[in-house]
Amino acid sequence: MFPIIYSDAFLEHDTGSFHPESPQRLESIVKALKTVSWGDRIQWQQPTHPTQRDPIPHITKIHADNYVKGVQALAAKGGGFIDGDTVVSPQSYNVALLAVNAWLDGVDQVLETQKPAFVLCRPPGHHAVQKTGMGFCLFSNAAIAADYALECDGIERVAILDWDVHHGNGTQAIVENNPNIAYCSLHQFPAYPGTGRETETGKYGNVLNIPMEPGSDIKKYQVAFDQQVIPFLEKFQGDILIVSAGYDANQADPLASINLQPKDYGIFTQKLLTVTSRLLFGLEGGYDLSALAESVLATIEVCVGH
Repeated sequence: MFPIIYSDAFLEHDTGSFHPESPQRLESIVKALKTVSWGDRIQWQQPTHPTQRDPIPHITKIHADNYVKGVQALAAKGGGFIDGDTVVSPQSYNVALLAVNAWLDGVDQVLETQKPAFVLCRPPGHHAVQKTGMGFCLFSNAAIAADYALECDGIERVAILDWDVHHGNGTQAIVENNPNIAYCSLHQFPAYPGTGRETETGKYGNVLNIPMEPGSDIKKYQVAFDQQVIPFLEKFQGDILIVSAGYDANQADPLASINLQPKDYGIFTQKLLTVTSRLLFGLEGGYDLSALAESVLATIEVCVGH
């Protein structure tokens, strides 16, 4: 059985009309997953509620305490904006806490079973830096999950792969000074947020940025995976691999200019499974609803058959 960690509560993060990071993203994925022929091999799991596992200590190891309290206060007074793109609604703080727990649950699940799992949640996280959210992101889910994994028995090194079309500036900034965490990102460049140059390699050589030209397709991505991503991950030998699984590098996506197809994410997943079966996927971007759903299916179908 393939575990998907999901709750309808993730739909309660209200970004407003016409915002690309909408609840419909999750709804389209869930609908698609409930129609696949292999749906009986999916195990839907509810994330641990914050009253059962308090995520705050894990969040404040990564984010400034006054920022976390600021998000809570903004939600409590009815919501507002962290920046022009990043919305806090009345339920956003509680939803973001639940999302962090979902990622922590995902780490637990993967380490227990030695098999992949998928965290299907929002808000996304890879742009959130220590002192503020940005780029639709509130808390840095992948970085928090990586830090948590290092606290688990037998885990000494954690790798993060970010295949979202935008560079995960927040994740990189948070983990680049930790020699026990590696970060690798393939992303359109130039593009938002303007970071992720090849010269950014981390204090310990633990960061690999692979800028992709606008218009890049699966052929260019396969070369990048085979010549750079896989060797980097194999050399680092992480005890778990966390994937910031954004799907906005699709040709159909309105927010970028990369020409991947949904099935290509299945190819990426097959390549990662040659490195480790300890794979945790967590949703980041992806804003064309059809392409997003098809891409998530392509990712999971490979794992289901593995």
